[in-house]
Amino acid sequence: MRRFDGKVAIVTGAGNGLGEAYAKAFATEGASVVVADVDTGAAGRVVGEITSAGGSALDVTVDVADEAAVAGMVAACVETYGGVDILVNNAGLLHGKWNTCVELPAADWRRIFDVNVISHVVTAAACRDSMRARGGGSIVNISSTAAYTPSATAYGVSKVAVNGMTMALAVELAPDGIRVNALAPGMTDTPINRTRRPREIIEQVLGQQLVKRMGEMSELASMLLYLCSDEAAFITGQTFLVDGGACRRF
Repeated sequence: MRRFDGKVAIVTGAGNGLGEAYAKAFATEGASVVVADVDTGAAGRVVGEITSAGGSALDVTVDVADEAAVAGMVAACVETYGGVDILVNNAGLLHGKWNTCVELPAADWRRIFDVNVISHVVTAAACRDSMRARGGGSIVNISSTAAYTPSATAYGVSKVAVNGMTMALAVELAPDGIRVNALAPGMTDTPINRTRRPREIIEQVLGQQLVKRMGEMSELASMLLYLCSDEAAFITGQTFLVDGGACRRF
């Protein structure tokens, strides 16, 4: 038996990078996976690779800031697989330059919070009835080490909100048997970091870490699978840093 045989997982922003790694990890462990992404082609490619490897997956095009689209995503999941057990709120928007809180237009702030924060509440609400009917479930919101650094960015501020919202949802959904946690990745060896992140920024972050290398996507996926598994049945309302020791806190 694999850890997630018979389980159904929705992963948003699963068309590339860490979201893709998360979706494939669930499929490898037996889950049926809804690969949700605003990029239709990317989601379809990931589904094709999962099914070619013997897994079960469904691609859904969704802008997580669109409530109707989120409702359609969950409806497609329930129609195809019978319900939802796991939700990974991975979709996110990195917008604006470093140290530009005041300079960033209000419309951009609203878009960032719509995608990075409010969408997590919307998706959780959309999955709640199905999870409750199936005896409970697990939700993991993807935060970031940006929530713990002093740089003034709308992205970092949004991730602080994600951490607080995770605790609030954990309290509200506990009576339904739904656990809610957050995962905060550090500098990870993703395609975007390999091709678009300035090397001096990477070196600066690595210099702050105790483990002097970028994290592997498989290492983040392993932590995610643990949080969604029965092994973590006593864990809820927490944010877990997986960052090579970059953020050190009590």
